Amino acid sequence: MSTETQNKAIKFVVTRQEDQSSKPYKEEFEIPYRPNMNVIGALMEVQRNPVNAQGEQTTPVCWESNCLEEVCGACSMVINGKPRQACTALVDKLEQPIRIEPMSTFPVVRDVVIDRGRMFESLKRVKAWIPIDGTYDLGPGPRMAESKRQWAYELSKCMTCGVCLEACPNVNEKTDFMGPAPLSQVRLFNAHPTGEMNQEERLDTIMQDGGLEGCGNSQNCVMSCPKGIPLTTSIAALNKDTTKQLFRKWLGM
Repeated sequence: MSTETQNKAIKFVVTRQEDQSSKPYKEEFEIPYRPNMNVIGALMEVQRNPVNAQGEQTTPVCWESNCLEEVCGACSMVINGKPRQACTALVDKLEQPIRIEPMSTFPVVRDVVIDRGRMFESLKRVKAWIPIDGTYDLGPGPRMAESKRQWAYELSKCMTCGVCLEACPNVNEKTDFMGPAPLSQVRLFNAHPTGEMNQEERLDTIMQDGGLEGCGNSQNCVMSCPKGIPLTTSIAALNKDTTKQLFRKWLGM
């Protein structure tokens, strides 16, 4: 490592908060630069030596992470104004000072740790799972057509990171809109040969308050999704499916 690299420092401005009831505040940090460092690595440096830019001893910044390879979705935070995964946010590609904030769509637990319960409750509401009765061997299930399996696989990449909800202007404390991720999961499980048994129930759920009607088609979710999931395509398909279901009920079918 060159002398210039050794003397280089990374500047961070972290929005911190003790708990849900306390006021947020900003704290600056400077840490030694390392090539190929990501934001999680920088936060680990602060954890090892919790001293702010003024040289004052402070508490380590709290954050969540698991896989460190953009699979678990735990390290979602707002970095330089953009919701994303901290594990794939490379310091070399970020403008300094690097501004780190918690996602505002969800309640803050501490610092950049947030409570994603809102999203998980929506997934429970739409029954985002494949129902299997009992624990005994049911044998092989019905096959899914390859053409359907290919696009369903793209939807299955969702890691419930919450980035699409943070980016969506219609998901906030004033609305009960469940957001793009749970809606896309409805399409995924309705496409499954076993999951489609609950298709009508799922469609009925998203036709209620907080469902499809809350989408303003801003396209922010698609642009921000770290997995490139076609969220608005799913929402458009669900609009078609719910319209068909509405007419079937109206005709008594």
